[in-house]
Amino acid sequence: MLSETIERRRFLKSLAAAGSATLAMGAPRVLLANEPVEQPEAKADACILIWMGGGMAAPDTFDPKTYVPFEVGLPVEKMVSTFPAIDTAVDNIKICEGLENIASVMDRATLIRSAVQPDLGSILHSRHQYHWHTGYVPPQTVACPHLGSWMAKVLGPNNPVIPPFINIGQRLEGVGEKEELKAFTTAGFFGSEFGPMNLPFPEQAAKSVLPPKGMSPGRFTNRDRLFRKLVAESPQREFASDFHQESIVRSMDNAYRLLSSDDRKAFDITQEPKESYEKYDTGRFGRGCLLARRLVESGARFVEVTTEYVPFLHWDTHQDGHRTVARMHSEMDRPISQLILDLEARGLLDRTLVIIASEFSRDAIMEGRPGSSANDQATHKVDKLGDMKHYGLHRHFTGGTSVVMFGGGTKRGFLYGKTADERPLLAIENPVTITDMHATIMRAMGISPKTGFEIEGRPFYVTADGKGNPVQDIFA
Repeated sequence: MLSETIERRRFLKSLAAAGSATLAMGAPRVLLANEPVEQPEAKADACILIWMGGGMAAPDTFDPKTYVPFEVGLPVEKMVSTFPAIDTAVDNIKICEGLENIASVMDRATLIRSAVQPDLGSILHSRHQYHWHTGYVPPQTVACPHLGSWMAKVLGPNNPVIPPFINIGQRLEGVGEKEELKAFTTAGFFGSEFGPMNLPFPEQAAKSVLPPKGMSPGRFTNRDRLFRKLVAESPQREFASDFHQESIVRSMDNAYRLLSSDDRKAFDITQEPKESYEKYDTGRFGRGCLLARRLVESGARFVEVTTEYVPFLHWDTHQDGHRTVARMHSEMDRPISQLILDLEARGLLDRTLVIIASEFSRDAIMEGRPGSSANDQATHKVDKLGDMKHYGLHRHFTGGTSVVMFGGGTKRGFLYGKTADERPLLAIENPVTITDMHATIMRAMGISPKTGFEIEGRPFYVTADGKGNPVQDIFA
């Protein structure tokens, strides 16, 4: 893994340089003042991104292929899907066994089976997650905003008390590749007020919006005043622009307003009725879905809830893939379907765009796509199955990935795009790039893909170079 380690170090150095440059910038200037862009009518008021961090294998989730059960001596080249296909609520859509609850709500979904990603020279989770979340391939000369920060900046909050961008389930400390994760979990040049509120543990979210235990209201107010004074008089002021210093103060205003409001009850999932709580409680991810629903009900603009990316855990199935994915099925199936049913029951699904996505898919024998020069990072390289730990899809595959969308003006029970039935499982109908995927998401939220800001004298757009094209066919 030496080449991967060197590549990661280069990546981090480039991000650090971009971050330092960003601190010295002035306020981003909206390009709309000189280049009028017609903003589309919003089809959604809120967005929930359900992030399957680590590389969710499409053939074992939303794009089942030929199923061959485990057998000692089975040639790896014959192993495609390790779960059989099951029927869904839509006649022409099948997904994989273990996702029965999601299958029951697929009549509310648009399933895109033809999302594609570039190899980016080296297939690193950090690079691909950065690309997916910002729309830009690292390194960049500026710190790129997360798509949630774009929504927070351009659209503002739905509720002035609830942070417009909330990130649930991903630790940014104490896990591998933490610096890489921090690189895209940020508002970038927009400033900290548009950055995420990070809640790695949903069951502890309520504590994050309470003043310290035993602190009186008067002391809480006085501490806020003194902290503002500390920021204003800090000797480090010279290293940040006026815009970023003002952004920090506005962030403090937002935090103080939330901690002083009754709306903070939305963060307390223990207030959920027992029967409802138990439907979501498959683990930390399930509780994150419950928290996401409560926050959107209370006015959050963008919420990301993740199974969490940690190297070699969860969807990062470099070994024992089948059993790991079976566990992931059990963690995701009921909470996701319940989220959709609850949003629908509350009259929120039509105006909430829910997205299930991952940085790329997986394959048993191919890294990247045909012709790729990417290093093969699989830890178990065998020609025939000799043990159950070899049964599963271990390699990164960028040639065809599934994305599921609910609500937000998308069609119901709709299938878009197709991958080949036999290897290589490339997208063969209606491929959708990340740039066009972002344009589609932003179109649903009422943001033109040409929306941009001027940073350090050059334009920077919500989709790469402003060239994203929404997939119009998926909208009702």
